[in-house]
Amino acid sequence: MIYKQTTPHAALADSIECYWSIKGTGKEIHAERIFPDGCPGLVLNIGGKCITDNGLVTMQPGSSYLVGAMTSYKDTYLNGEHHLIGVCFKPGAFSQFYNYLPLAEITGQTIELEKALAPDTSNTQELSFAELNAFFLKRFNAPKHDLFTIVKCIKEARGQITVDALAKRNHTTPRQLERTFHRHIGITPKEFINITRFQHAFSAVANNKKQKGLLDIAIEHGYCDHAHLTNDIKRYTGVPPSSVILSHFSKPTHSPDITFAQ
Repeated sequence: MIYKQTTPHAALADSIECYWSIKGTGKEIHAERIFPDGCPGLVLNIGGKCITDNGLVTMQPGSSYLVGAMTSYKDTYLNGEHHLIGVCFKPGAFSQFYNYLPLAEITGQTIELEKALAPDTSNTQELSFAELNAFFLKRFNAPKHDLFTIVKCIKEARGQITVDALAKRNHTTPRQLERTFHRHIGITPKEFINITRFQHAFSAVANNKKQKGLLDIAIEHGYCDHAHLTNDIKRYTGVPPSSVILSHFSKPTHSPDITFAQ
């Protein structure tokens, strides 16, 4: 696998987490797994026909796909024929570029995007990150909601906050939060909070240099016991904590960066 990642133009940095590129290598098909992060993404297929979503979706050459916010892991199957380019939007930022349906309608799905709504890949096999910057700078609009402040609040709490407390802190109501998350993120505030907590806890498990017990890590990250943490890791990654081999957990979830013990 050949993986590249870069940050967007400075004017897009508050809205786009990163651009990424992945090329498979060799003839043998191997799986790359991505985890939920509460973000929608865009995937451009500039290689051969590619199977994703655990075998349920086929991405056609030259087509672009919108990936809704995920609530579980997904596998994409790659070899040397495959080359994908990706855009990872920050939570709530998708509507700055697209006047689209409520994102809750595509939660967990990968759907083909109209060619007019995606960067043109028809005449090139090597789409540059500079071309992505040019495309999204033209589409950029100022945000029409206050989700960025709310998401920042969740991130700063490392997912250890209730929906009621989140609403009170941001001078809104749980019901209004539900509506805003439904349209602009695609999952509920509670699910987004849970995913954020999982990300921090999983990172602690994967990088457990001090050899802390799973119960200690669970308590530190707001879980009532190690069983609840174990269940979250299984749900979001497909494997138990003991099977995870990872040196770091810093890349956005829409970029493949996870290796598992067999």
